[in-house]
Amino acid sequence: AQEFAAGHVSGAKHIPLGQLAKKLPDTVKNKDLPLIFVCQSGMRSRSAARMAKGLGYLKAQSLGGGLASWRAANLPVEKG
Repeated sequence: AQEFAAGHVSGAKHIPLGQLAKKLPDTVKNKDLPLIFVCQSGMRSRSAARMAKGLGYLKAQSLGGGLASWRAANLPVEKG
């Protein structure tokens, strides 16, 4: 939660990895939508993408390099 509040991709929704299997189906009902998971470095988001694929979200991906790479590319970040 602190990491998300410190900065995240605009429009992102925060779901802790430990709650993903429970909360993702209520958050994203359409399993055909592309999903991009983001964490600070890309490690947890890879686990999240694998978990989402196991839940039937076959277009789930992890942002390579995480938010650190996003920021390094000077892409927009929201806080709060």
